[in-house]
Amino acid sequence: MDAIVNKVAESGIITLDLVEYLPKDVVSFDLTPFLYMEMILKEKDYRAALQTHDWSQYAGKHVAVYCSADAIIPVWAYMLATTYLEPVAASVYYGTEKELTTHLLQQTINNIATDEYADKRVVIKGCGDTPIPDAAYLSITAKLRPVVKSLMYGEPCSTVPIYKTSSRPSPKEREV
Repeated sequence: MDAIVNKVAESGIITLDLVEYLPKDVVSFDLTPFLYMEMILKEKDYRAALQTHDWSQYAGKHVAVYCSADAIIPVWAYMLATTYLEPVAASVYYGTEKELTTHLLQQTINNIATDEYADKRVVIKGCGDTPIPDAAYLSITAKLRPVVKSLMYGEPCSTVPIYKTSSRPSPKEREV
C-alpha cells in the first residue's frame, strides 16, 4: 500500500493567518450616554460625569472614542475624555472599534519583519470565522510583494494566485 503524501506540507508554502495579528482588548468609549437627551453636550454635566466615570475598565485596552448619536460634538469634548483615558489605556483613537482594529492591524503589518518570507511561496489565509478588515489584505500584499517568490490567497490546498515573480535576484544577489 502506498503511503499518503501531504503535498501541501512538502510544497514549502508558508501560510500567514492575519487573525494572529488582530489586536486584543479593543473597546469603545461612546459619548452618547453623556449627552442631554442624546442631542446636546452640557459642559458642566459632562465634566461632572467624567469625574465619576469608572475609568479602570479601560486599563491596558485600546480605546476607540466616538459618538454614536447624530449630535454636534465639540472637539474639546473628545480631548477632555482623552485626558481621562490616556493615563490608563494602552492607546486612544478617534473613531469606531472597527476603525481602531483596522488601524492597529495595519500598524502591526507594517512592523512585520519580511526576512522569513524572502523568496518564499506565501499564502495569506482567507477563510475563517473571524472577520479581517479588507484593508489588512492590501497592507500585507504591499508589505510582502517586494520580497516573496509568490503570493496567494486562500488555503494551501485551494489558492488564488496574487503575485508571482518572474526572475528576481536572490537576497544574496541583491546585496552585491
